[in-house]
Amino acid sequence: MLKIALIGSNGQLGSDILEVLKGENTVFPLTHRDIEISDKNSVKGVLGEIKPEVVINTAAFHHVPRCEREPERAFVVNALGARNLAEVCEEINAVLYHISTDYVFDGKKRSPYIEEDTPRPLNAYGITKLAGEHFIQAIWEKHYILRVSGLYGRVPCRAKGGRNFVFQMIKLAKEKGKVRVVDDEILTPTHTLEVARQIKRLLKEAPPFGIYHATAEGQCSWYEFARAIFDISGIRVNLEKALPGEFSAGVLRPKYSVLENRRLKELGINIFKHWRDALEEFLRMVRV
Repeated sequence: MLKIALIGSNGQLGSDILEVLKGENTVFPLTHRDIEISDKNSVKGVLGEIKPEVVINTAAFHHVPRCEREPERAFVVNALGARNLAEVCEEINAVLYHISTDYVFDGKKRSPYIEEDTPRPLNAYGITKLAGEHFIQAIWEKHYILRVSGLYGRVPCRAKGGRNFVFQMIKLAKEKGKVRVVDDEILTPTHTLEVARQIKRLLKEAPPFGIYHATAEGQCSWYEFARAIFDISGIRVNLEKALPGEFSAGVLRPKYSVLENRRLKELGINIFKHWRDALEEFLRMVRV
């Protein structure tokens, strides 16, 4: 049984990690009220008291348009926050699990990115998350950086107005009967429960430290993802393809951000299903 500090335990991803891990481990759920990762003293005080063997960080400033408007705040949370965690984890000899993003890539490769590909982020969010990765790699060797893509889960995402893409599509369909979605951005939608299950497997197997891609299998556009949501849930809606850049909010985003779980597969510990299978499971769980 491991002693685990889970930062962001009430968030979209953190809540699923808590549910998956708490039965077999001693998990200390930490919210923003309990710990401020951008404050080194807060991190040191809280983790120094708990003395966990493992720290899992899901906290981030990940509202992409706001990161563009507030780059200093994004850097403080996403980069310096990661540095603070790495430094304190080194001091207390705790393994650090840190959630990163597909947005560290520019999307120009047009085939799935592997862990060794060179990151070239396009926006402030991606840049600050990449800086966080670099801080962790430079400071503390006992780390797992997990890059994820297109997360959705049962708990609302506060940074996105209390919703995720799945719930937002269903809400718009029921209220308006017509939905427009971009078809020129390709990703891999990933259920947060799948990420939580993968972390549980990593905790059990303790593979080599480093960067791991951790997303569902396959790929689709946002438009194709929306079509699958409506088809599986049986919702009738007029779904249209939006114009390129129609919902960009003035922020550059990678047109292709599919990640290949290469290292997990090489080690034989990849647990992810195809994105559509995971979506079907999710929609059965929430019963929309």
